[in-house]
Amino acid sequence: MKVFDFKKIKEYSIFIWLIIITIIAILSSAIYRQNTADQNIKLKETLDNIYLKKTLVEITNNLQPRYSTINYTSKSGDTYQSIIDSLDITKKEKQIILNSILINKSLKILNINQKFFFKFDNLLNQKIIEFKIETDKKNEIVFFRTENSEKLQSKKIKKNYTKKLVYKETVITDSLYNSAINLGINANVIIEFARLYGFQVDFQRDIWKEDSFQIIYEEFINEKNEIVDTGDIIFANLNLQNTDLQLYRFEYNKNKIDFFDENGKSIKKTLMKTPINGARLSSSYGKRKHPILGYTKMHTGTDFAAPTGTPIMASGDGKVTKAGWCGGGGNCVKIKHNSKYQTIYAHMSKFGRGIKKGVRVKQGQIIGYVGSTGMSTGPHLHYEVIENGKKVNSQKLKLPSGKVLKGEERKRFEVSKIKIDVLKSDLITKTN
Repeated sequence: MKVFDFKKIKEYSIFIWLIIITIIAILSSAIYRQNTADQNIKLKETLDNIYLKKTLVEITNNLQPRYSTINYTSKSGDTYQSIIDSLDITKKEKQIILNSILINKSLKILNINQKFFFKFDNLLNQKIIEFKIETDKKNEIVFFRTENSEKLQSKKIKKNYTKKLVYKETVITDSLYNSAINLGINANVIIEFARLYGFQVDFQRDIWKEDSFQIIYEEFINEKNEIVDTGDIIFANLNLQNTDLQLYRFEYNKNKIDFFDENGKSIKKTLMKTPINGARLSSSYGKRKHPILGYTKMHTGTDFAAPTGTPIMASGDGKVTKAGWCGGGGNCVKIKHNSKYQTIYAHMSKFGRGIKKGVRVKQGQIIGYVGSTGMSTGPHLHYEVIENGKKVNSQKLKLPSGKVLKGEERKRFEVSKIKIDVLKSDLITKTN
């Protein structure tokens, strides 16, 4: 009888165990795959259940993020009240927000295209945790809620803009306004330029073809290198028939700024010669045949023909004594400048923002826009100057000169003027 050889079996034991483990692993994997497939089928059948689908849709539709925001830009006819009333918050919270706005002096007037931003926490009873109002293109006011307080705190924030000095020059081929627009100069800068020279230049009769101008002014640039606003004019020169009329911006006293010619004489006078830019003198002071009434009568003002909507400026500092209907004069504004001078602006299409009886206006401020209201044959400004109670010819009026710098002020002005001239040379070099 053959004896069983255990030694040989021992020699192959490792190989036998490896085969057994491999078979077990293959069987386990097959069983797992079968179970997973069965589970997937069951899960799919569950998810395909129409009642579960409806429940999930209902739940997801009602879910809201904790934080949400609203951006809004004010439109014509808006008020702070109407904007706040449109928010989905409690009446009490609306009143708190409105009160916070109204006590802020920087927000006294709501302008068109003013930007609002609101941030909500939808888990709180008082939802608004922060909101911002843009006061201008360079600044905004942020309102925020402190912990355990119903009241809102506020702070003014200056936006991250870069100030850039810009130099432009050109020959006037059509009109000052069109030439400046063709250079890409902002309309606000052009209006300010016209205001500065309005004391000594009649833009209709004094400017000839091939006259020219130079200007240095501020621009504010955002992170995207976009121009968001313009600032002050630093230097201006109007060359009329080869005669330079140079103006330098100078702070002659703390917070007292004016424009002076190269001799240190202020260009500011009591009244501007022309309170409108780009207009044509259509009818001067004196006797004329009335275009509507048909008979000859005294024309006690000066008419400037211009397109409807052209801005009309206050020719001097003063107080509005009337802003309303003036019969044949249509919509008109009357301003008392001092004990000696008053001015009247008639036939306006509409009044400037905030212009009403009793308000004070600054020289060059927009008080209305050209129209053809009242007894008028077309869009124009009828402008009158009253001196000591008598209507006079505004174009022949001799007005007192402004400030003349002397002594220490004159020395500081000369230094400032040299710096501006050097700046102008540098900017011209970079432009070329």
